[in-house]
Amino acid sequence: MSRIGKNPIAIPAKTEVSLKDGAITVKGPLGQLSRSFAKGVKIVVDTNEVRVELVDDTIFAHALWGTVASHIKNMIQGVNTPFVKKLIVEGVGFKSAVVGKELVMSLGFSHPVHIAIPAALTVTAEKNNITISGINKEDVGSFAALVRAKKKPEPYKGKGIRYETEVVKRKEGKKTA
Repeated sequence: MSRIGKNPIAIPAKTEVSLKDGAITVKGPLGQLSRSFAKGVKIVVDTNEVRVELVDDTIFAHALWGTVASHIKNMIQGVNTPFVKKLIVEGVGFKSAVVGKELVMSLGFSHPVHIAIPAALTVTAEKNNITISGINKEDVGSFAALVRAKKKPEPYKGKGIRYETEVVKRKEGKKTA
């Protein structure tokens, strides 16, 4: 039994949740998100809560139960308060800036790295901090992972791009005899 799936999801004020043809749409102060889910679970929308119920007792349905509930909860949370990921760029000469609709970074390569910013996200770059925010948790997380993958932090000097809460395990360098 899913501990996440069996709990009802509260709908806050100024938020509308509607269900049509198996697709759920959430409208809130910051925007609108829509998503359809696989068959196997039933989504029930009441006036002030959303419930996810099992349709059949299969392994697939049990696997979806908590996942669908988490996605709906994230959609409701996202249209009310944006999701934010912060990245820190560390290294001598490493810089980041938002130019137009792309993120331009100097990461020690022979050329600057350009990454197009998706329309649904807001990206700011101040000094060595990159802030990514948006209403869709998946988009924010995947774009942050894409940026971090351009130069992962290395364990000797700690140079690279890391999440704000990430701790880089440092290694000891070569010892002289």
